[in-house]
Amino acid sequence: MPTHYQGAPEEVRAFDALVKLTRAANAVNSRLDALFAEAKLSTSQFGVLEALLHLGPLCQKDLAAKLLKSDGNLTMVVGNLEKRGLVTRTRDPQDKRLLNVQLTVAGRRLIRSLFPRHAANVAAAFAALTPAEQETLGKLCKKLGLAQADA
Repeated sequence: MPTHYQGAPEEVRAFDALVKLTRAANAVNSRLDALFAEAKLSTSQFGVLEALLHLGPLCQKDLAAKLLKSDGNLTMVVGNLEKRGLVTRTRDPQDKRLLNVQLTVAGRRLIRSLFPRHAANVAAAFAALTPAEQETLGKLCKKLGLAQADA
């Protein structure tokens, strides 16, 4: 459904693209969130576990930047994962201001069991597009995102 906004052509076109981008992202995220809900994880919690699985232990500040989350939000997310015994936080011996986050055995087991299903869900969601379309979409999204840093 196109926008109902009646403005300048470039605004109408941009709103129409935004609506379509947002609806597509919401539809894909709804599909992916079902797996996270099964494991009683939020999207952010899954993101932390996935980052630690693939990147290894990280300081909480770097983890927040990687996941595009505020430091305060990530503190809460990591705290909840720690309460569940999925991660641990320790002070950096070189810089006591930093908290290092790493997976526990239980956390590693959980994310290793979930990630293959997540990857399959992502692939299935994007199967609606050809490989070339997926690459084009990736390039366009990157271009759009990078342009916002200049705005």
